[in-house]
Amino acid sequence: MAKGSAAKRHRQSEKRRILNKSVRSRVRTSVKRVLNAVEEKDQAAAEVALRDFTKLIDTAAGKGVYHANTAARKKSRLARKVNSLQA
Repeated sequence: MAKGSAAKRHRQSEKRRILNKSVRSRVRTSVKRVLNAVEEKDQAAAEVALRDFTKLIDTAAGKGVYHANTAARKKSRLARKVNSLQA
């Protein structure tokens, strides 16, 4: 049997893993919304979806679910796709 502190850390990491999994899932769903709007060439929907995605990914990066640079890269790439609709 694991020592008390090791068992507690295991419980904590399991709890965090489940929470992080749900956050990542929400981010992926948000990415799909943006990409679908871009595919349909719906600029208004794409901008709204991008705004929602940005809020989600920034929150996730703040909580340590994503590294800050990863979040910035994802935001940049999606923003570039949304901005390509204007051209």
